[in-house]
Amino acid sequence: MNDILLIIPGVVIGFIVAFPIGPVNLICIRRTLQFGFWTGFISGLGAALGDGLYAAITGFGLTAVSQLIQGFSTILQLVGGILLLSFGIHTYNAKPVPRVDVKLSATENGKSTVARTIASTFALTISNPATLMGFTAIFAGLGGLAGDKPSFLAAAFVVSGVFAGSTLWWLTLTTVVGLLHARIDEWVVRVINKVSGLLVAAFGLTVLGHLLIEYLLKKQGHFW
Repeated sequence: MNDILLIIPGVVIGFIVAFPIGPVNLICIRRTLQFGFWTGFISGLGAALGDGLYAAITGFGLTAVSQLIQGFSTILQLVGGILLLSFGIHTYNAKPVPRVDVKLSATENGKSTVARTIASTFALTISNPATLMGFTAIFAGLGGLAGDKPSFLAAAFVVSGVFAGSTLWWLTLTTVVGLLHARIDEWVVRVINKVSGLLVAAFGLTVLGHLLIEYLLKKQGHFW
């Protein structure tokens, strides 16, 4: 198979990985509904960059980095859980703002930069080591696509495709949700904030609760 054609399965992988409705999707949906297409899409780019990073680590065979990330999986999950809980509380308490299509340089508080908008969803994406393990499993299953002698060029095309596929999902999601943006009023925004805030916080509590259970089981195992 020609290396450049590897972009196609990469796009499929990126789209599939980004598709499941999780906390990042909820955050992007909420931002799109309240602030317009660009804010939601820029938020989605942060997640796409996170997916691209993990795809690069897997695709280029950066075993040492991969093992390092997996070795710190507990810390990453703890940070991710705290971030999700914080996002949930902030979203739940957020007050509705006038319905405007916020410029690229602004987010919820009107002062944050594009970099901060991207960084928030990027941090949430890379704080989930399961994403890395998912890419590892997918790439292993599709290893034959690159032939008997996979190259860095082939990996580069796949990784580029993953980023493009993830970006395509965020473009699709925010475009569809953005069509509803002009039809919502302050009451709907308030409901969106409350519901999405509770759901995102629930994701955070689930992650933290899972870590607590693991810790208690390990402690009990050492005791016995």
